[in-house]
Amino acid sequence: MERSVKSIKGNPLGYAPIPGLIRRFAIPSIIGMLVMAAYNITDQIFIGHVVGMRGNAATNVAFPVVTLTIAFAQMAGIGTASNFNINMGAKQEEEAKKFVGTGLTLMAVFGVSIMILVLVFKTPILWLCGATETVFPYASAYLGITAFGFPFLLMGNSMSTLIRADGSPKYSMSCNIVGAILNVFLDALFLFVFQWGIRGAAFATIIGQIISFFIGISYFRHFKTFDIHRNMLGIRMKYAAAIIKLGTSNFINHMIMMLVNIVLNNMLRKYGAMSVYGSDIPLAVSGIAAKLNSVLISFAVGLAQGCQPILGFNMGAKNYSRVKKTYQTALGIALCIGLVAFAAFQLAPRQITGIFGTGSELYYEFAEKYLRIYMMMVCIYNVQPITVNYFTSIGNVKQGIIISLSRQGFFLIPLLVILPTFLGLNGVLYAAPIADTLACILALSLIAVNFRQLDKLKKTNT
Repeated sequence: MERSVKSIKGNPLGYAPIPGLIRRFAIPSIIGMLVMAAYNITDQIFIGHVVGMRGNAATNVAFPVVTLTIAFAQMAGIGTASNFNINMGAKQEEEAKKFVGTGLTLMAVFGVSIMILVLVFKTPILWLCGATETVFPYASAYLGITAFGFPFLLMGNSMSTLIRADGSPKYSMSCNIVGAILNVFLDALFLFVFQWGIRGAAFATIIGQIISFFIGISYFRHFKTFDIHRNMLGIRMKYAAAIIKLGTSNFINHMIMMLVNIVLNNMLRKYGAMSVYGSDIPLAVSGIAAKLNSVLISFAVGLAQGCQPILGFNMGAKNYSRVKKTYQTALGIALCIGLVAFAAFQLAPRQITGIFGTGSELYYEFAEKYLRIYMMMVCIYNVQPITVNYFTSIGNVKQGIIISLSRQGFFLIPLLVILPTFLGLNGVLYAAPIADTLACILALSLIAVNFRQLDKLKKTNT
């Protein structure tokens, strides 16, 4: 039998109205994710106006490394938070403590390792990510500085997920807001007053990330669920493996996003050179679109992460009806957000592009074309990340991994390689809406199967 309200009345995750819980956890989460996106968008806007089109292209070339960092942050953060909530829902506090201690240690190890690898292999990484001769100097200067902020970016992102899982979504949000506000102020100071160019934007970014990190780490001195002690820290292989297991689908999703960014940049460089636009214009426009897409992803991932504690707790407590209702509510919200984004990209692509600096008429012409075609199915784009996080939160790793691989891996990358051979640069643009449609169909099909399984479990426990 699904647990009664009385038996779980100590935790509102098990009985409070779902829409209210989603608002409580998701709104701060969305704001927090938007703030993370603001780091990159603010840089893009300031760089576009101060450095120009090649500056926009440079941040686009460096962006895959940021995505790599977020991928490991998602693995550690979501994996730790999911195991923490599932064990607390099952009333296994000692196990939850070991997951938190191991997770915090993994975050630090991942962050430092990525920084070292990027600093050592910076030059080949940038060429791999699609840099051109004219863009490389800007990208090298930008990545060479921002790499030092990757440990703080990774840990700040991961810790905010765990803080939210502990029942403090507003504190999680504040960690990122303070850093973002500081980032905007420093961008203006370093680029317009000190005139440091693209290096100024890089310094502004890492300073904001460092501040966010220190605000986040201070929370663990007053963790709500239980006290955090130093002897809890350390990598316990059993728990590290479980964290990685539940964080794998989110990790794969971001890793494939990184790979897509690399393939996309190289296809734009190759087929752009064969067109009237050249290579730099498509790279610059793609960089703007990536930052705009990061806003959409922020809504989707923030909403999904806000649902994570609700899904994890109720799955552990065997409240299957609440698990289903949480997903259905989140999906409805995600589709509404997608429709708004679709209208914006179709109706005002030139105006949106203008926010990120000026360019030639060819630049604006390609930007309009890119946003209208490449982002055509943005209305259903959020279905995939919502569904990935759903399966991760309830412990169904296999389905989460399949969906993580679907849009970018199974569909988009092959389409990016195949379609341009027939359609040239237009083939690059049409690959995305086709992949979005196929991924949405697959995600909803697996959800339908899962819901039938939950219904059977409910009957079994009745």
